[in-house]
Order: sequence, then structure tokens, then C-alpha cells
Amino acid sequence: MRDNKESNSYSNNPSCCFEPFISPNPITSYNLIQHYPTIDQTAFVSQFTSVIGDVTLRNNVYVAPNVTIRADEGTPFYIGSHTNIQDRVILHGLANKKISVEGRKFSIFIGNEVSIAHGALIHGPCYIADKVFVGFNAIVYTAIVGRGAFISYNAVVTNGVTIPANTFVPPGAVIDSQEKADALTQVPSDSNEFAIAVQQVNQELPASYHLLIGRNRCSCGMAYNHN
Repeated sequence: MRDNKESNSYSNNPSCCFEPFISPNPITSYNLIQHYPTIDQTAFVSQFTSVIGDVTLRNNVYVAPNVTIRADEGTPFYIGSHTNIQDRVILHGLANKKISVEGRKFSIFIGNEVSIAHGALIHGPCYIADKVFVGFNAIVYTAIVGRGAFISYNAVVTNGVTIPANTFVPPGAVIDSQEKADALTQVPSDSNEFAIAVQQVNQELPASYHLLIGRNRCSCGMAYNHN
């Protein structure tokens, strides 16, 4: 993996107004070392979005406006390839509470081709596997979500549960025991088709937005292509 300066195109562009919103974590008694985000050049981070601390955004990640990815308490965060983080999503974690993934410890780990829909809260420690859909205003906190699961709008997944792969959490459900998690049914075909469609739309956005905004932005946020 390239180092932060090479992978973070925003930091390399002195005229880009994204820079104030992408920063290291502050030094605290529970985080004594500052870490800058590591952002792949193919990822796109929108205006009015905060990415703070030891956060890795892999290739073709899309981060929409007004998202908060704040690794200033719980840390680090990892967001895998082709994942989309939609408007008003919040990612935060508890200090010193982590999950282990392939021998490394994370506050939040989100896999590849995941969709986190508008207004959702992802609070560590948690693990979200590949191809998961997290619906509008849903909450995932202290949980493990298996590959291909579908968490519907306004649902809550918490209390250390493991959501089995390819299962469906209904709208407004509160899954706070393993008994409830184990009773979940398979993802319906229409919900699976919806999740696939959301992925297809959002995978086009990073490259398209990079073309739209150009390399430079003035202090008001307007894009321009000339030097």
C-alpha cells in the first residue's frame, strides 16, 4: 500500500478545499499518536465531509456529502473497495474496543461492495462483511454482520450479535440477542436486487465525480479545471 501522502490526492493539492476536512486525529490520553487518513486516489470524498484519523479508504470508495468518518476515539477504521457511504452517515467507535480481522485489530471494519445508506450510524466495535446493505437510518453497534446480509431501514443491530450471511433484518427490527439473529430468514429476492442496483449506481460515482469537479477547488467549494 502506498503511504498517506502518495495515496491521498487531496493532501497533495494545495488549492483543494477538501484538505481542512481530512485531518489526523487529535492527541489524547487514549490515542497518543496522530494518524492521517489513507485515501486511495480513485476514491472520492465529497464536500462537507469529515475523515479524521487512522482511516483507510480503498479503491473506488464513494463518500457522499455530510458524512462523518471520525476515528478520534475508537481506531482504526477500514473501508474496502467499491463501498459507498451515503449522505449523513456517521462512523465512530468506542475507545479501546476492537475486533480482530485476519490478525489485525480494528474499531470498524467494512468490507468490499458494501452500501451504507443515508443517515445510518455505524459505531464500533463492529465488523461488516462484503456485499452487505445497511438501510436508511439503521444502527449497527457492537456487532458482526455476515456477507450479503440486508439490514433494512430504521433497524438496530447491537449487543454483540452476529448476523448470519445472506439474512434479512426487517424494517424497524431490533436485533439485540443471538437468538433473534439466528431466527432471521434469507434475503428476499427483491431486496437482493435492490442492493445490487444500489451498488451498480454508486460504483460509477467516484470516477464521474472526479471528472466533474476537476483537480482544483476555491475556498467556496466551487470546482475549476484550470490552474
